[in-house]
Amino acid sequence: MAMGSFDHQDGQRPSLMSEINVTPMVDVMLVLLIIFMVAAPMMTQGLEVDLPKVDAKAMRVDHNLVVLTVLADGRVLLDEISLNNIENLDAQVKEVMRAKNTESLFLKADQAVPYGRVAAIMGALREAGITNVGLVTDPADRSQKF
Repeated sequence: MAMGSFDHQDGQRPSLMSEINVTPMVDVMLVLLIIFMVAAPMMTQGLEVDLPKVDAKAMRVDHNLVVLTVLADGRVLLDEISLNNIENLDAQVKEVMRAKNTESLFLKADQAVPYGRVAAIMGALREAGITNVGLVTDPADRSQKF
């Protein structure tokens, strides 16, 4: 006589059923999703720049982006740091781009900035050897064309 219990007719022990209960994990993920959805709009920071409205496709942006901002009052900022002396703009921009290991620069100019000022800055960037420059704009209102 064998000791032990056999539940099946063929004399074999029942196999263990192992299933992961994913309900607690789904609950946690939904709570985290709600927290991030509520918190994300509060984490946006930046400068108030009235960008020109342009009808163009969105560019693919990586996380190591370098942004050169020209404000309406004429101040120039490199990654939100004010540049007092733009005569050595090329050296400052190259240093930041080298630190972030990127070859792309995004130029964000207020629409009230004279075109000549933006063109002069782009010329200085080109002379510095920075040729991959993206212009940051806001989406255009399709009802207003030129």
